[in-house]
Amino acid sequence: MALFGFGKKKNAEEELVQCDCGGMCNPFEIAAKKAAEEAKSSGCCCGGDCNTETIAEAEKAKVSGSSVKVLGSGCAKCNQLEAATLEALKELGMDATIDHVTDFTQIAAYGVMTTPALVVDGKVVSFGKVLKKDEVVKILQKVRG
Repeated sequence: MALFGFGKKKNAEEELVQCDCGGMCNPFEIAAKKAAEEAKSSGCCCGGDCNTETIAEAEKAKVSGSSVKVLGSGCAKCNQLEAATLEALKELGMDATIDHVTDFTQIAAYGVMTTPALVVDGKVVSFGKVLKKDEVVKILQKVRG
């Protein structure tokens, strides 16, 4: 009987419900559509947490602080990138001050949607992957000459 799906329990994801679109949709898809619509209607990339003041603060933060920044939530990958960057800066004899930016509004101000990201002198030089120390050294040498 299970061959034809009889007697088989349905997952919550497989159940369909009446949707605003007039059809039958997955409840998870409905929730995702509503969240996307709310973000669009707020005019904000981060779902409505931004306003003129927070956007202006994020733009100021881009140019203030250290000239080397790691952008990310503070997860293990972000911390690995920060450690590799710190080692690379020390190896090159450069100022080893790194800002770790965890505020999503500030991260979005750089146009970064995939973290971890590395910013050198205000320019995003890498995003979406953990660089090794040698890779960071090459980037720093290229960017700073």
